[in-house]
Amino acid sequence: MSSNIAITTEPEGKNKKGLKSDPFIFSISVGFIVVFVIATIALGEKARTTFSAIAGWLLENLGWMYIGGVSLVFIFLMGIFASRYGRVKLGDDDDDPEHTLIVWFCMLFAGGVGAVLMFWGVAEPINHAFNVPMANEESMSEAAIVQAFAYTFYHFGIHMWVIMALPGLSLGYFIYKRKLPPRLSSVFSPILGKHIYSTPGKLIDVLAIVGTTFGIAVSVGLGVLQINAGMNKLWSTPQVSWVQLLIILIITAVACISVASGLDKGIKLLSNINIAMAVALMFFILFTGPTLTLLRFLVESFGIYASWMPNLMFWTDSFQDNPGWQGKWTVFYWAWTICWSPYVGMFVARISRGRTVREFIGGVLALPAIFGVVWFSIFGRAGIEVELSNPGFLTQPTVVEGDVPAALFNVLQEYPLTGIVSAFALVIIVIFFITSIDSAALVNDMFATGEENQTPTSYRVMWACTIGAVAGSLLIISPSSGIATLQEVVIIVAFPFFLVQFVMMFSLLKGMSEDAAAVRRVQTRQWEKTDTPEKLEEHSSQPAPGYDDEGNPLPMPALEHDDDGNIVIPGNVVIEGDLGVVGDVVDDPEEAQEMGSRFKIVEQTRPQSRDEYDI
Repeated sequence: MSSNIAITTEPEGKNKKGLKSDPFIFSISVGFIVVFVIATIALGEKARTTFSAIAGWLLENLGWMYIGGVSLVFIFLMGIFASRYGRVKLGDDDDDPEHTLIVWFCMLFAGGVGAVLMFWGVAEPINHAFNVPMANEESMSEAAIVQAFAYTFYHFGIHMWVIMALPGLSLGYFIYKRKLPPRLSSVFSPILGKHIYSTPGKLIDVLAIVGTTFGIAVSVGLGVLQINAGMNKLWSTPQVSWVQLLIILIITAVACISVASGLDKGIKLLSNINIAMAVALMFFILFTGPTLTLLRFLVESFGIYASWMPNLMFWTDSFQDNPGWQGKWTVFYWAWTICWSPYVGMFVARISRGRTVREFIGGVLALPAIFGVVWFSIFGRAGIEVELSNPGFLTQPTVVEGDVPAALFNVLQEYPLTGIVSAFALVIIVIFFITSIDSAALVNDMFATGEENQTPTSYRVMWACTIGAVAGSLLIISPSSGIATLQEVVIIVAFPFFLVQFVMMFSLLKGMSEDAAAVRRVQTRQWEKTDTPEKLEEHSSQPAPGYDDEGNPLPMPALEHDDDGNIVIPGNVVIEGDLGVVGDVVDDPEEAQEMGSRFKIVEQTRPQSRDEYDI
């Protein structure tokens, strides 16, 4: 009934407004973004101060909720993974995956997170080794370095992808299993029912679009700072606002071309090229740097991650060993990722149709996490080795002076072919952000429209432009503290959607329970009174239900039902033993119709003889 409502009422609204997207979702989302950009630029320093105050309150009072909440989502997904729901497919029961495992990995990886690894690959471990998170080790000591990598793996490993896997799994299930519109509101159909097509559901979609726009805008803002830093190292390009705005303009323009080309031609091609270039850069660092040290540490890193994760996933610095550190790093990362999660979730769901729930959870959590550990083991340890051989070379500009965007390029100065490799790294960063913007634009259009590729190309181009506009406005108001302002805004925007994720877990579990077949009741062998050795031997020799006398499991019959709910046994059936039938067996269809609910033969074929039937 609800789907009929959607089909009949929504087009009328579109015609009234002249929009291909839902008028309410489109107008509120775009209106909010436009007002934010104008108000931010107009208010300038006042806007930045307001963002800082609100974000500071959230970090101080609710940081613990982010830490515990993300770990709770992880436990929930592991439960789904191990349960019977793990065998459920994201789509019809006989659907096959659309993309190979390698292509699938490249697309989900390049959809946004790859750019983050480029930015923090060197910068994060060196920051934590210098400013030890738990403040319990000497700066740049071996113990401090181990702790630094433990936190880095925690930030960019399984937990980061947990935040995106939950909405991705939920969207994939309700869109491809229940055939609901590709909107975040569809996830809440078990709770909201038909109201997903009215104001409550549409407000959820508005929240998803706004969160996606701001999350990717923050990524773009950080990427622009890094690109500008690289250009400064290579060509002495000034690190000023007008250069950064020009970079945003160019990246957004290329992203518009990519999104106009569609998923297969534009996004898929760029993703595959990008991941290949990133891997090539990683191998360059591995084989031209301290190769043996990096290989040893690569193996060691998985042990560090495994041993530290149980403690870190619940650590909230309750003793205030390093006040403010967790808010600046872990809570910011979780908030940032939460903003991405509707977009990355929708994108991953879009490319995961036909995979089982268990494949989805295992692949989305394990594959990027493994790659992340490998990436930071090589880039991070390479940076540590540069710093240890020349103390202050990295820590002074990166940590003390706060020039985080230049960290990667400072390391590349110590490697051969500095100019060529640095330019190559710049291209990778640019493409990463292009794929982020065009993927996000595609997803925003789907959220606003409720259909895929049903709007003119101009709509997807418009969504790409909004991301660039938000990133530009944030950099304009904070030319000297770009990263801090970006962090503060994303923490604020993420909070509402963070609360939504708890409701999402309940809704997903409820939907799966409603759709799944009933769990078979456990049957056991029925015993009579056993008070003699003979009875014990007799009763013990009886087979359990579902087994023959030799202990072999009996095949389970697959029953189908017709439209009236009658059981249909297709094909030839061989029944061994006695058959008891309650009611009359009727072979004549007309007579069967008159007899109503009595036993009837719906379809009959010639029974096979014992010689014909292969047992």
